Order: sequence, then C-alpha cells, then structure tokens
Amino acid sequence: MIRSSIWKLEMSTQYEKSDPTPPSGSGSCLYDLLCSDTPRWERPSDSDTTSWLLRKETWRSFGPQARLERMLEDTGNRVCADCGSPDPKWVSLSIGVFICIKCSGVHRSLGSHISKVLSVKLDEWTEDQVDGLVNLGGNIVVNNKYEAFLPNNLNKPRPDSSIEERSDFIKRKYEMQQFLEGEHTSCRLQPHHWTPSSTLPLPPGYPLLNEKKHSEKQSRHRIGHRFRNSWGRKDSDHLKISKKSNSLAGMVEFVGLIKVNVVKGTNLAVRDMLSSDPYVILALGHQSVRTRVIKNNLNPVWNESLMLSIPENIPPLRVIVYDKDTFTTDDFMGDAEIDIQPLVAAAKAYEKSEIHESMQLGKCVANRDNNFLKDGIINLADGKVKQEISFRLQNVERGILEIELECVPLTQ
Repeated sequence: MIRSSIWKLEMSTQYEKSDPTPPSGSGSCLYDLLCSDTPRWERPSDSDTTSWLLRKETWRSFGPQARLERMLEDTGNRVCADCGSPDPKWVSLSIGVFICIKCSGVHRSLGSHISKVLSVKLDEWTEDQVDGLVNLGGNIVVNNKYEAFLPNNLNKPRPDSSIEERSDFIKRKYEMQQFLEGEHTSCRLQPHHWTPSSTLPLPPGYPLLNEKKHSEKQSRHRIGHRFRNSWGRKDSDHLKISKKSNSLAGMVEFVGLIKVNVVKGTNLAVRDMLSSDPYVILALGHQSVRTRVIKNNLNPVWNESLMLSIPENIPPLRVIVYDKDTFTTDDFMGDAEIDIQPLVAAAKAYEKSEIHESMQLGKCVANRDNNFLKDGIINLADGKVKQEISFRLQNVERGILEIELECVPLTQ
C-alpha cells in the first residue's frame, strides 16, 4: 500500500518535470486525475459556461415581442395546440401554449385561474412573461403532458370544429385534466360536471376543482391564499352570479374581442377610515377580469388594459368597483352597465368598408339611463375602433370612472 502511494507520487512528479503534453492512450486518464485538483466530470467548462451565458443574453436582447415571434416559428407553435389551426396569435400564459382565436375564447371561459390568455400582438409583453412561457416549453412539451393519455377513440378538435367540440375537449384537457401525464385515463374520466369557469367572486367556501385537495382548515385560514377575501365577499346584493350550468360558459360563438383600458377613478367612495383601496372587476357574460389594487387612493389611476371575448348575443359590459380589505370581506364601491353593441356595430361596419382615414363612426348620447358625463364618441384612429367613456358609478354615494373601449375583430 505504501509502495503504491510512493509510485503514484513519483509518477506525478515525473509528469510535472517532463513535457506538459499529456501522454496518449490509457495513461492520459491517469494523467488527468493526477494533474488536476478536481476531476474533470465535476469541473464545468469555462468556455461552455461563457457560451451559454452569451447565448442567453443574446436571446434576451431581442426584446419580448421579437422573442415571441421567434417562438412562433418553432414547428409545434405554428399551429393551435388544441385544434391545429395554422398561425395562432394567442397564448395561454399560465399553461404555456399558443392557440387560435376561437380556442382562446374557450380558454377565457375557464377563468384566469386556469388559463390566462394574452395576445401576441395586442398585448404588451414583459421579459418575465416571455421567460415564463419559454420555461413551459411550448405546444409540443405541454401537449405531451396534457395529452399523454388521450384515448384512441377521442379525436382532437379540428380548425372547423364547432364551439361545443372545442369547449368539451379544452375543459377535459385543462380543467378536468383527464389526459394528464402520469394519471391513468380510466381513473380520471368523470361525468361532465364543470366547476365555475368564471373568475368572478365565489360564495365563501365554494370548492374549486384545483382546491379540493385542501382541507377545510386551510379554507378557513385563507389569508395569503390567492383567492382570499376578494373571492369570499358576499355579492348577493351587488353581483348576481348566474345559476345556470357553467358548462355552457364556453359553448358560445364569439364575434370579436373587446379591449378595455381602465383609465382612472375620480372622487371614489370612502370605505376605510379616510380612504379606500379600490380595484375594478369587468364582467361580460360568463367571463370576468380584474385590475390591480391601488392602495389608499380615492382618485386612482390604473391605465390597465384587460381583454374579454364578445359573445354572439352581446350582453352589457358590467363594471364593478370594490375596496380591498385584508381581514374582512371587500366593500362595494359602485357599479355600472355599459352597452357595447354600438361599438361592435361600428367595428363590423368598418371591417366591411374601405375607410382608411381617421373619423368619427358614431356616438352614444349621454343621458340619465347610461349616466355618461358626456357623449361616448366612437372614433376610428390608426385602424382601431375606440370609444372613450366617462360615467358615474351607480348604487353608491359618489364616484366617477373613465374607461376606453376598443373593439377587435376576430380576423386580428
């Protein structure tokens, strides 16, 4: 044993004094071990690390919009992940797939807690959002997960499939997760009992599909939970939730999209000691989205754009303002209903016309019924049909809200 150690030491000394060129053959492996403090397989290559960091920085230097466009060039992302329609321009940010505009309407009906939908071109993307999308892997990776146990006798929707077929498949795929990787399909095939797909506030203690595994004790201690308080308030007096089966939520045709920019509020109602922490919920049919909370401000400026799909039978746009509370239910701060049919009609007329210059397409006259502060002018500017509206909030002592609406046809 001692002789062996001495021999190794002599070998090491001999190689240090000799030509630095390592010996060839099997002796080169021994040379590497003797002449390095750390084995090669534990020591990262400096050149590889530098190259990887350089590639990453170069990739990020393109900017989020350019990176999205490059992702769309990937083979799996060139078609809708759910129906195969070519050239998808919408993204489920939370799931990580590129989808067509028809499937995007069904995704919205699932609620943003399941699928948060953004437009590749109409929304402004951040680097973090694109990084998250890249990390999820794209259509091929996500479909390998969510369609791992897709039954042989079940066909995916096609580009010309009906909204019912799309809705049934998408809900089974993402909401019920019947084909999920690692789960046997036979164990997950259940009757079509859909949980509420809207992101509107739910009654206290209502079990969401993704929350069933939580105990009742966890439900009671809801502070810190993503649905705490704002999703537990009592809305029976202010916001009636439809009692119809939510399975119908995605089974409607969409005629377009409405982009709502919640601009600001003025002289809102006081709900705390001296101020309020307001946020806005927008609801259109079974869909709803909400703005961020602005702390301690009766004249909040949001400038936050939110998107909703427009059903074929166009309902009014419901606008509800709440005060965010930490330990009690959120306080109601007023609501309003906006008729968006004139805006949609103007957008349809423009789409069929050959108008290119900016002009006024119509207006909604201010009156007691709509509580507008001034006429809501519908303008065409830069190829976009928009309407600016200022209105008084109803069922509250005071408060004014300003929003800007933009109607986006399905062709975009």
